[in-house]
Amino acid sequence: MIKVERYKKNPIITPDMIKPINSGYQVVGAFNAAVTEYKGEILLILRIAERPISNDPNIELAPYFDCETNKTKTIGLDRNSGKYNFDDSRVISTIGKENEFDFLTSISYLRIARSTDGINFVIDDEPFVYPHNEYETFGVEDPRCSKIDNTYYLNFSAVSTHGVCVELISTEDFKSYKHISRIFNPDNKDVALFPEKINGKYYALNRPTVKSTGHNDVWISSSPDLKAFGDHTWLFTGSKDGWDNGRVGAGLPPIKTKYGWLEIYHAADTKSRYCLGAMLLDLNDPTKIVKRLSEPILRPETDYEKNGFFGEVVFSCGATLTGDVLSIYYGVADTSMAVCKFSMMEILNEIMK
Repeated sequence: MIKVERYKKNPIITPDMIKPINSGYQVVGAFNAAVTEYKGEILLILRIAERPISNDPNIELAPYFDCETNKTKTIGLDRNSGKYNFDDSRVISTIGKENEFDFLTSISYLRIARSTDGINFVIDDEPFVYPHNEYETFGVEDPRCSKIDNTYYLNFSAVSTHGVCVELISTEDFKSYKHISRIFNPDNKDVALFPEKINGKYYALNRPTVKSTGHNDVWISSSPDLKAFGDHTWLFTGSKDGWDNGRVGAGLPPIKTKYGWLEIYHAADTKSRYCLGAMLLDLNDPTKIVKRLSEPILRPETDYEKNGFFGEVVFSCGATLTGDVLSIYYGVADTSMAVCKFSMMEILNEIMK
């Protein structure tokens, strides 16, 4: 078994550390952060989820961004109407509509936390990316950050009544950003860009949502310009009855090693228990899997991983690598951020057995 060292004072960022930017809201989640290093600091580009506070226990307030007024608004839903299902803490669906939702219980945006030691973070007062167009009316979620040459590229899920698509922006200072493209259409998410071109092409892992005969599997796509992605190739699925038999998705942007591209991915079972797995992709042809571990490297085991807004979840979008130490920053229970450490060589040796 691969040794994992959880930080003893996890979680390192919790919702109560963050002041909401919307009046009448509470921060219910600070999690699933993109990770990068910039000018001597470790940056976590956090997904912040804010939930409107209802003063009536019979009314659930569902938030959304109104493009016409450029403001965040709410709609009130009667819990006793018999029209809606409120069983999932994350979404509200109309009764009778399976695998679909009509509203989210919170609205998410991206906000930066900065640290010199990787443990103690100061969180920016203002958002870095806040919903601002028709593709983001329900929020922006689960970013990943890849540095390619001297530019930092940040991709994230944009959620709206159109579905879940993926947007790509770039920044050079983490103060302002440039919109590049809407790189994957609905429904797609869990995109992770490779940090360099391979044989003249950019590559991205992604997870289309399938409602017909297939499964929610990881695919890999390529692009000549980070705008038009094609050559979509199926990469891998979960097992039939194991820890990953529900769905799989990319986690960290792939890390280059002499053995191949190391991908730390997430997977859930049919009960929505999320774990992290590991595999190697071929250095020159990442559409080929070199080897994949059969067991997860991180499972929800601690109280902060098991209990929260949506429990039994460990979910990572980024890490730092210092020598042999891989520090994985990960969301716990869709609520907070934690960090754990692995030996890179131990992971690689275990995969290559």
